[in-house]
Amino acid sequence: MNSTDGEDINRAWENIKVDIKTSTKESLGLHELKQHKVWFDEECLGFLDQRKQAKMQWIQDTSQSNVNNLNNVRCEATVHFRNEKKVYQTAKVEELEINSKIKKTLGTCIGASMTLRRGTGLELI
Repeated sequence: MNSTDGEDINRAWENIKVDIKTSTKESLGLHELKQHKVWFDEECLGFLDQRKQAKMQWIQDTSQSNVNNLNNVRCEATVHFRNEKKVYQTAKVEELEINSKIKKTLGTCIGASMTLRRGTGLELI
């Protein structure tokens, strides 16, 4: 058995796998997945689909143009994912900083209130 025969067999099985997944998705529909990454939105799904399509093209035809296309699409998707995650993390850090400042302010107010109640007998309303 030649290496090209083995590659042809692997490619054929991969095509069968893709066909089964596609027909299953069309007949049964997609189930809703749990979203573990809050920042992963519809635009990210578009990049993910582009990457999958480029990979399928490369699997079906391993020409140099398909290899280059796959590498370019992977790079674009990775950059987009990284940027989306960075924007989310920056917003989350800002939110945590604001919450921390509010808690410190509330803590100071509560502490002052407790001191006034104990020390002078006055109560803050």
